[in-house]
Amino acid sequence: MGHLDHATFGWLTPVLSYAMACIGAALGLRCTVRALEASGRSRRNWLLTAASAIGTGIWTMHFVAMLGFGVTGTDIRYDVPLTILSLIVAMAVVGAGVFAVGYGRDRIRSLLIGGLTTGVGVASMHYMGMAALRLHGDVRYDPLLVALSVVIAVVAATAALWAALNIHAPIAVAVASLVMGAAVSSMHYTGMFAVEVRVEPSSGALAGVAAMQFIFPLAVGLGSYLFITSAFVALSPTAKERAAYATAGSLTEPDERAVDVAPPGFRETVGNGRS
Repeated sequence: MGHLDHATFGWLTPVLSYAMACIGAALGLRCTVRALEASGRSRRNWLLTAASAIGTGIWTMHFVAMLGFGVTGTDIRYDVPLTILSLIVAMAVVGAGVFAVGYGRDRIRSLLIGGLTTGVGVASMHYMGMAALRLHGDVRYDPLLVALSVVIAVVAATAALWAALNIHAPIAVAVASLVMGAAVSSMHYTGMFAVEVRVEPSSGALAGVAAMQFIFPLAVGLGSYLFITSAFVALSPTAKERAAYATAGSLTEPDERAVDVAPPGFRETVGNGRS
């Protein structure tokens, strides 16, 4: 059995992956809050942004953590199409959960459906990403730890969606995102501790690409997307701010109605300086 190392670069990959999970969660929560304050096309766009942020953050967290994953006695490669598919699945299934909350009429039912859907999507992304591994040997899983990781994913997703529905203060959202990031990281490493690898030494070449050739550049690109989108959301006015701007603008506009109802001869009198 090959020895598994989950932190070949020390604390760098666990800490960085946790940061990515927190950023994705914070951005997703803020976008969901914005969506619930909006309507029509604006709500749809905010929910799409929330789904892409949460899905991207979770995927980036997983594969940044996987940069530090190693198995003694074998190299590791990744299947490119399956890895990309795991990203698409993450955003699609998370999107289904977010839209269930964003458009659901019964909040409790929508929250349960959305949390279950999103949690299963997170777990599916994780194990699909693991299925993309290519190494000399067989990968096996502890069923109990796998089940526990799925439960953690569902509970974390439900808690995050609950926070989006009930927490609106920026500080509270930040705290919720830290908790969500910890839950996602816990789900990931619980799933990784379920892994057993039976190495079969071989001199043959492995299919796929190395993590630094594909995973690292893609993770950097998605991480940049999260930072840029975070800046956009932070600078974008909320619905209340737009309403305040509109009210202030209407109060500063000149009102000619008082002149229109003035008695005949009033303007001429004022213009001639007579009282």
